[in-house]
Amino acid sequence: MLRKLLASGIAAKVVQEASKPHNQAKIKAFIAKMADQNKKPGGGRGYGSGPSR
Repeated sequence: MLRKLLASGIAAKVVQEASKPHNQAKIKAFIAKMADQNKKPGGGRGYGSGPSR
C-alpha cells in the first residue's frame, strides 16, 4: 500500500513539472535527441533494408 501511495505521489509530481513551459522545452529537446540517436542507416532490420552486398 505504501509503495502504491509513493508511486502515485511521484507520478503526480512528474505531471505537474511536465506542464511547465520551460520543462516542456527540455522534454521536446530530449525526445528529439533520442530520435536522432535511434535513426540507423539502412532502415533497420528486415528484408530489403540496409546496404546492398
